[in-house]
Parts: sequence; C-alpha cells; structure tokens
Amino acid sequence: MVPNLRRVVTFYNPNNRSAIAASNEARTAARQLGLELIERHASSITELDNALQLFNSNEADAYLGISDAMVDSHIQAVIDMGKTKRLPTMVTEPSEVAKGGFAAYSADFTEAGRVSARYVRQILAGANPADLAVEQVNKLLFAINLRTAKDIGLTIPESILIRADRVIE
Repeated sequence: MVPNLRRVVTFYNPNNRSAIAASNEARTAARQLGLELIERHASSITELDNALQLFNSNEADAYLGISDAMVDSHIQAVIDMGKTKRLPTMVTEPSEVAKGGFAAYSADFTEAGRVSARYVRQILAGANPADLAVEQVNKLLFAINLRTAKDIGLTIPESILIRADRVIE
C-alpha cells in the first residue's frame, strides 16, 4: 500500500507495560520485514502533542499505532499530523479509520462481543464457568480510508481493496 516503505514511526508511553510489549513486537516485525522502526516516547499528552508538532515528515514513511491507551485517547491528533505531513497512519481500530486514519488491521470487536455474550448466556442458564471451553476470536478486520489515501497522495491497488472488510470512500 505504501511504495518504498522503509521507515515507520510510532509514538508511545515508555512507562506503559502494554506499549513496551507492543513496541517489542513491532520492532521484531520491522526487522523481519527489513524496515526501520523509529520509536518516539511521550509520557503525557503534552509530550505527545510536542512530539507530533516537532515530527519531521522526512524522518519516516508511515506511522504505526501500537497498543497505548494514552496515545489512543489522543488519536485524532496523530491522524491530523499524518494528514498534514502526508504520512500514512496505520491505526489500531477500524473506528479510527473512520476518523481519518489511513488503515487498520485489528481484532473484530463485534465478534468478541458475540463470544462474550455466549458465555454470559450459558452462565445465566446455569453452566459452571469452569466447565466452559475457552474461545478465541480469530477474525481480523482490515479497514482502509480511500479519502485519506487520496489526500496523502496514495493510490490503493484493487488487489488490496478487495481484501478490505471496510472501505471508506
């Protein structure tokens, strides 16, 4: 989707264990794909805002969102920075693609809700929770925003668009 992708930037709180774990996974994946992961730390919204304002579009070819509640709570600022700097933003949830993020590949939270509802129904019907099999949601959703792609100068091949679960035009 992003020709000549070489460097990917991510912002996260270095005090957040979940974000540290996610950045470790992103670093490993980047190495396997031959990409450079540029990590920017921000311990507060103020620091994040400053990092976004100071970010130079020559530093990276795309943004990768990782699991960080602080950054996610301020995702619109990240999306806006991406649009301003013509930087594709791979966000963590399809709802963020609807807000202007470039794309997301994430868990299907609707399906996770259905699985949870089945557990609740069985327990309310008298099932012992210890007797219930553990279920895992295996479906991932791919969402892409064509308006954002156009705004940042990217053309998405049809071969990718047909794989998307949700396309925003």
